Amino acid sequence: MTASSFPGGTSLSYLDVYADAAPDGICGGSPHMHLVSTEAYVVLSGQGALQTIDADGFRETPLSAGSVVWFTPGTIHRAVNRGDLRVVVLMSNAGLPEAGDAVMTFPAEIVADPTAYAAAASLGDEGGRAERASARRNLAVAGFETLRDAVVAGDRAALEAFHAAAGALVRDRAEAWGDLVRERPLAQAEQSLALAAAVVSGSVAHLADARVHQAVPSVGDRGFGMCGRLRTYEATDPDMTDEENDR
Repeated sequence: MTASSFPGGTSLSYLDVYADAAPDGICGGSPHMHLVSTEAYVVLSGQGALQTIDADGFRETPLSAGSVVWFTPGTIHRAVNRGDLRVVVLMSNAGLPEAGDAVMTFPAEIVADPTAYAAAASLGDEGGRAERASARRNLAVAGFETLRDAVVAGDRAALEAFHAAAGALVRDRAEAWGDLVRERPLAQAEQSLALAAAVVSGSVAHLADARVHQAVPSVGDRGFGMCGRLRTYEATDPDMTDEENDR
């Protein structure tokens, strides 16, 4: 993996939350959760909310320009758009969410069947992706409603079953996640420790290597993410030499 000095070994994207309505009349994205990564929203404009199911049950957190919220692994979240909601998304463990860290809240029988889940999650080829993104979102909302209603009624059995099924669904792909964590956030933390130790010892030689880097946005049409239309950014250090990468 290409080295990156972007803070915290994180990744970022620019998100326009879907503005079309699900069958329940609420506009927004596909409810899902991450098994390992923490996600943050920095709201740029508009109005909306974050609906979540976590250890404290179901809640809705209002979102408006300037809001900053983050949610830890296992938090089922649904981005709700109540008018031009646009956010910058920060994800811990850059590269890991793209490696299958997210599971959408499809109905239980789909999450329990890897083949059915893959078919429901797929957006297919270029043509018709917007329609398939909406259909995928609607299916995830149906499962989310079941989980939400059970939790609100005081029954956590369905939520626990979803957690177990989600873990089983991604278990095989999770074998590669450790390498991603070691290559990005852990390597960056270890480098910070080494630099701190160098300063303590009286060495500031690393300051001579100071550089400014600029993230490169993806080109062309924005992608269809789980929560909305995405513009991703390549936050790597392309001009670092192999020697510098190894420090």
